[in-house]
Amino acid sequence: MGKATSFDTTRARKIKMKPAPAKQNLRNQQRVDVSTEITVEKSDGCCLTCKVSNLSRAGVMISCDQDVVQQLIPGMRAPAPGHWIGVKTRFTVPVLPTQPVTVLADGNIVHMRRISRNEFQIGIQFSEFEGNGFDYIDRYVAKLLSDARTANYDTH
Repeated sequence: MGKATSFDTTRARKIKMKPAPAKQNLRNQQRVDVSTEITVEKSDGCCLTCKVSNLSRAGVMISCDQDVVQQLIPGMRAPAPGHWIGVKTRFTVPVLPTQPVTVLADGNIVHMRRISRNEFQIGIQFSEFEGNGFDYIDRYVAKLLSDARTANYDTH
């Protein structure tokens, strides 16, 4: 290739660039790392126990093995948008350190990914809560986020 003899661009044609489409944020709530058990009930009444990886006001990410994924997600294929898999969830959150409360929430499996050979993560988006479930999650997530901010300020 030769060298440019001039940087004069008065005769050059201008080209408009199309902006790259932004990837939709599937979860617009802040997540907090949580380690607790969760029971997931399928539409046929079958209940499976998994571990919670993280929690937000909008949903929960669970960790489970291949056997559980096969039971929850037919064909082990991530659900297509709009073709979510309805489930019911039951887990506890500590409203006060000595007083855990049970949260019952309906939701939809909207995400699945393989982490390792026999570990998978499944994302469940909440659709409806029984009783004060949303308030309990809201308070718990807010407290954990506040504690994390305070811890970050203390270390600086």
